[in-house]
Amino acid sequence: MPAQTCTLTAKEEDKISQVIDRVLTQVFGKEATNLIYKYLERNHSVRRDEIAEKIDAFAKGLEEFLSSGAYVVERKILEDVYSNYGSIHKLEFKSQPNCDFVNQIRTLQQA
Repeated sequence: MPAQTCTLTAKEEDKISQVIDRVLTQVFGKEATNLIYKYLERNHSVRRDEIAEKIDAFAKGLEEFLSSGAYVVERKILEDVYSNYGSIHKLEFKSQPNCDFVNQIRTLQQA
């Protein structure tokens, strides 16, 4: 069965993946970030280069791995992603503080 695809260009996927990588590395350091990536690949079949296209599985895996700490990391990822996409999206993000991580990323992917 083919994997579900979204409408992101490769450049946009790279942008989101780079932000996620940067945030994880800032928060946890390189070694712990690599452990997170290994966990995601082993338990959720999400490779590092597939995170943007498999954002659901990434979020689920991150939440399993970090438990309640995932919320803080997801918020930081969203802040950084929105700062890269411009002020209009950032205002939308701030006006919807309870909107979940996956829906926020999907909204950006469809914009």
